[in-house]
Amino acid sequence: MPEPRVVVITGASAGIGLEAAVRFAHHGDTVVATMRDVGRADALRAAAGEAGVVLEIAPFDVADAAQCDDLFANVFDQHGRVDVLVCNAGVGMGGTLEELSLDDIERTMEVNFYGVVRPTKAVLPSMRERGSGHLIAVSSVGGAVGQPFTDAYCASKHAVEGLYESLHPVAARFGVHVSIVQPGPVGTEFGAKTTNGVDDEGAGLPVYADLRARQRAFMAPGRGKEQSPGDAAQVIVDVANAEAPTLRYQTSRFTTRLVGMKLADLDGTAVPAWTSSWFDTEA
Repeated sequence: MPEPRVVVITGASAGIGLEAAVRFAHHGDTVVATMRDVGRADALRAAAGEAGVVLEIAPFDVADAAQCDDLFANVFDQHGRVDVLVCNAGVGMGGTLEELSLDDIERTMEVNFYGVVRPTKAVLPSMRERGSGHLIAVSSVGGAVGQPFTDAYCASKHAVEGLYESLHPVAARFGVHVSIVQPGPVGTEFGAKTTNGVDDEGAGLPVYADLRARQRAFMAPGRGKEQSPGDAAQVIVDVANAEAPTLRYQTSRFTTRLVGMKLADLDGTAVPAWTSSWFDTEA
């Protein structure tokens, strides 16, 4: 029987990260589930207990370089290696560019982009030297399709995709797999807990209020049709289990359709035409 893999997951306190941690553990892997505040680990512990699995929980703020060093020093000391890294931690940020402060943008990049860079750099040398390993970044449909009033968020996810797509052929020469997972709308606490920037009602510049309200009206009919976090998490586990994993995966047909539209949009007319149509709905 093969030795259990050592899997490190960031952002595992809720949603996709929590579900992925439990599923990897159920698969028989040794899971180190990390989160910024381990005081919020009750839901993960409960889910693990219900599934009858054991996993490790460790504090890790992906925006903190010192914590990154400490985390992986401990993982390598206790387990000797990392076989699978799942970079899942992230924050939302609402608002169009004019409404966002530089602090808003920097915070988004710090978590969503550098929060992938830091752990990837921490494990890549050992994976390269060992000639095996799998790096998985949880992106978003926003990593492929730019969307109004999510400028900083989409920019951070585009950056992650550019990083991993560029790294993919180089890492492959040393036996290391690199994959991007692109969820679409997922029914988690993520949106509710990340009312940063100008997501709150009444916030933002008045000149954009009508467009923002129209976009929200367009999005409203889709509520309740989101993918479950468990279904999205299972895609991550399936990617890690694939014998010959590819670079890019979508977690739903909806996301596949949108990413396909973007990749085929060579002159950049199709995507903006679609996202502009969001403003045609009466608020």
